[in-house]
Amino acid sequence: MGENERTGPPSMPSVPDTDRPNSARMYDYYLGGSAHFAIDRKAADDALEVLPQSAVYAKANRAFLGRAVRFLLSQGVDQFLDLGSGIPTVGNVHEIAHRINPAAKVGYVDHEPVAVAHAQRMLAGQSNVTITQADVRDPESVLTAPGVAGMLDFSRPVAVLAIAILPFVPDDAEAHALVASYRAVSAPGSWLAISHISQVSATDEQVRVAHEVMGRTPTPVLWRDRDRIASLFNGYRLADPGLVLSPLWRPDTQISFGEAAQANAYGGVGLLDG
Repeated sequence: MGENERTGPPSMPSVPDTDRPNSARMYDYYLGGSAHFAIDRKAADDALEVLPQSAVYAKANRAFLGRAVRFLLSQGVDQFLDLGSGIPTVGNVHEIAHRINPAAKVGYVDHEPVAVAHAQRMLAGQSNVTITQADVRDPESVLTAPGVAGMLDFSRPVAVLAIAILPFVPDDAEAHALVASYRAVSAPGSWLAISHISQVSATDEQVRVAHEVMGRTPTPVLWRDRDRIASLFNGYRLADPGLVLSPLWRPDTQISFGEAAQANAYGGVGLLDG
C-alpha cells in the first residue's frame, strides 16, 4: 500500500473531528462496533429515541451489502469499488468476496480518518485489498488514487457499491452526475449496487428529527422516495427483484413486508449493458 493511499491527498483531514458527531462513527455504533466517541453515541441515541428503526436501517444495509456481493460474485464479478466503505466491521466486502473467490480485488474508499485508520490496521498484510482516503464526491481523485487505479482494472467489469452513501449527496443533480461519472469509466458488464434511506414506515416527525440529528454532523442526509432512488440507476438494467425494500432483496430467510418496512430503505443492483 503506497504512502498516498495511507494518508490521502493533503487536503483530506488526518485526524478525526470529535467536536461534532460523525455519520460513519454513528453507523459503527448502531452495528455494535467500537470505533466511536461519546458525541457520536449521544447523537445516535437521540435519533433512536424518536426513530428506533435507525439501528434496523444500519443492520439492514450491512445485510443487503453481503447479499449483493454474493450475488455479484455469482455473476462472475471479481472487482469491487466500495464507495464510502465506512468503519470496518464484520461482513466487509473483502471478507465475503474472499470466501468465494480469494483472487477478488476490493478497493475501499472513505474520507473519515477513523474509518481509514481502522481499515489500514485491519488490512495490514492483506493482498488484493486497499483503502483510499478520498471524497467519493470527487470521482477523479478516487479513480486516480493508487489504491483504486493500481488495484482495479476498469477495462473489465467492476462492481461499484454505493451502500448508504448517496443520501449524503442531497442535491439530485449532483447525485446523478456522481453516479454517471463512475458509470462512464466502467466497462460493459459492470454493476452498480445502491441502498438508500427512504420514508417507508417512519412518520413525518421521525424524519424531521432524523434530519435534525444528522444536521449536527458534517454530512447531512436526504431521504429520497423510491422513484428518485430508481432514477439513480439510469443506464443500468436492474436485476430481479428490481428496486425493493432492502431486506426483501434476495433475502436469506423469509421476511414480511411489515418487517422489511422498518428498515426504511430501498436496495437494488443494476447491470451496465454493452
